[in-house]
Amino acid sequence: MVHHINHLIEQGEHQQLDFKFEIIDSKKIARSLVAFANTDGGRLLVGVKDNGSIAGVRSEEEYFMVEAAAQMYSRPSVLFKSKEWKVEGRTVLEIMIPKSESMPHYAPDKEGKWRVYIRVGDQNLLANRLLLKVWERKKQKKGVILKYTDTEKFLLQYLEKNITITHSKYSRLAGISRFRAGNILVNFILLDIIEMVITERGVHFKLKEEPQA
Repeated sequence: MVHHINHLIEQGEHQQLDFKFEIIDSKKIARSLVAFANTDGGRLLVGVKDNGSIAGVRSEEEYFMVEAAAQMYSRPSVLFKSKEWKVEGRTVLEIMIPKSESMPHYAPDKEGKWRVYIRVGDQNLLANRLLLKVWERKKQKKGVILKYTDTEKFLLQYLEKNITITHSKYSRLAGISRFRAGNILVNFILLDIIEMVITERGVHFKLKEEPQA
């Protein structure tokens, strides 16, 4: 029978799984914790190299560094559970982070500035302002009032023909301010008409796909 940890390793790193050879920086690991908490939750396997080979946890201090990352370098603090596993004679520390109901969570960047991170594929990326606005509006639980003018109509017609558009391009083509363009995009996201796609290269918007039966 395949060990639980080996089964996870076989999946490779992805949106809900990250390998860490060792933990030597609580601030850096905090970015991973908040990214998982802000997105879909996930697992960290400490003592596993990027290529999936098991090196084992090198020091008991690594658990306490995760704890410091979750409590001291995450705002608000991130909840997690942990379990130690013996695999191939080595210890692997599994850190489980649930999707948070208290997002957004912030962690310090390399310069010490507190930022919001999300998990995209196998990377931790910075959340953009429009995503933060969507989260804020969802928390308020207020209805969406949308005036369907030519400006809104232009956006939907453009996406039917061109698949995606950026915030800046919509603002420019529609001849409206970035502020207004952003508000319209947020409203359509809240109405489940369009969706935001975040990648390492940037952010774009597209019509939301109908769920398959």
